[in-house]
Amino acid sequence: MVSLKKLAGLLILGILLFPCLLGLAQVRSVPGQNSSPQAKSLFVQSAVQVLEHEFKESEVSYLLFDARTEALLSSRWEDAARPMPLGSLVKPFTALAYAEANEFQYPTHVCRGEASGCWQLRPHGELDIVSAIAVSCNSYFRAMAEKLSGEKLLPTTRRFGLEAPDPGMTGPGLMGLGDRWLISPLHMAHAYLELYRRREQPGVRELLAGMARSAQQGTGAGVGQALKHTDALVKTGTAPCTHLHPAPADGFVVAMVPAEQPEILLMIRVHGVAGAKASLTAGRMLSRMEE
Repeated sequence: MVSLKKLAGLLILGILLFPCLLGLAQVRSVPGQNSSPQAKSLFVQSAVQVLEHEFKESEVSYLLFDARTEALLSSRWEDAARPMPLGSLVKPFTALAYAEANEFQYPTHVCRGEASGCWQLRPHGELDIVSAIAVSCNSYFRAMAEKLSGEKLLPTTRRFGLEAPDPGMTGPGLMGLGDRWLISPLHMAHAYLELYRRREQPGVRELLAGMARSAQQGTGAGVGQALKHTDALVKTGTAPCTHLHPAPADGFVVAMVPAEQPEILLMIRVHGVAGAKASLTAGRMLSRMEE
């Protein structure tokens, strides 16, 4: 027969061991606990370390977000909340506003190069929306902007948290040319995260397909060529420089990696270059992150 003293001892031992056994059971029952949306993956941690320790060039500004939580992980962009011209980064949102007014049917267009108002001297030829996003064709988006106004873009900009253009604005400003439509870089980064979040909605899949092709063979190819183990969604832009000592233009890049389920969004501005060249810098950054 067990004595009261031994019984009390066993009871105390059970009380002491219970939290440990409970914790062990929880660990075993949740083997993927570190893969929760709130946990930082090794890729995300590497991205932060690489940016903060290796990329300190004064001509490069950047914002790095966790694409799953939309948390800002690292930044070196003076006054990133201040609206500025962001060039062709607006094109997917202009396109979506057009699609919503046209039963989500995107047009086809024949680009004749410089002769039809494109940034490229040579013609891009016949384009659909996927190709137009990939090569950021100004001719395609000029034709699209002619059918829009700032007022027609208001629902789209409101939904994606972007500063709206003047309601009376028409023409090339609605596709990102010039400095009339000013948007905060922080808001633009969040708008791209929202675009991916809405990937199953009408009209969005084509835009993301264009960004994937941009990384492969378009203006964002500097990113795609640098990545060895994954792929990306990329949009580039070129806009008037807003630095204290201005250059003719600055290049912008938004890249979400990996393309199929982004873990990070990197947005950069490179002083004094076009967007396609800025993608080389973004590619160099992302390549170091995946190593």
